[in-house]
Amino acid sequence: LVASFKKITFFEAYEQSFGSHTAALITPNRIGEYGAKALYFEKDHQKKIVGLNFIGNLCQLTTTILFGCIGLFVVLSKFNLSLPSFNFKTAFIITIIIGILIGLRKQFGFLKIETYLHQFSRFFKSISTTIYLKTLGLSIARYLVFSHQFYCLLLLFGVDTDYFTVISLIFCMYFFASFIPSLSIFDWAIKGSVAAWLFQLIEINELTVITVTTFMWILNFAIPALIGSIFVMNFK
Repeated sequence: LVASFKKITFFEAYEQSFGSHTAALITPNRIGEYGAKALYFEKDHQKKIVGLNFIGNLCQLTTTILFGCIGLFVVLSKFNLSLPSFNFKTAFIITIIIGILIGLRKQFGFLKIETYLHQFSRFFKSISTTIYLKTLGLSIARYLVFSHQFYCLLLLFGVDTDYFTVISLIFCMYFFASFIPSLSIFDWAIKGSVAAWLFQLIEINELTVITVTTFMWILNFAIPALIGSIFVMNFK
């Protein structure tokens, strides 16, 4: 993403990714990653870096939702999964409140927010379709790597169930977990709870699921955070 407007080496990208990963561990839903990555660049480029980082995260979220919906369709067709019911009354009240706020946006000072939204819209339009497609492609590749990493760990722990059922449950787990606000440092607990609830459908031991989730957290969060801490300590 950075290479779309500025030449950057692999090691620079490596340092920035790992350093910002470590800095974001103690912030809700890794929001600190935006500020940490921007600090590596000159002031003139910082807003663009925040926007590019948002595009990267948006592509990853789109991928999670896409595969999550596929997984949810498969799981609902195979199992009797009880999901929260949709409350039309609450949705109607929320819609009315939003409508009132939009109508009174001048009084509430929302015009400034509209200006920011217009700036974001112009920024998104300035990014080429090729960059979006490349980013989405990398997001899909990354998603398939860590979802199959989870699947391989389950196999190592002796889980013997057909591939499509297990991978659909993994897709659902990431889908549900992505909507739960949390600190990355407690990510293993959130995903572990969601996974334990889902994998009970195929009668997999809770301890096995939580152990696999913890291993995933160590491999994809803890170890990269240790590497990133080296860069954070050297950060001027």
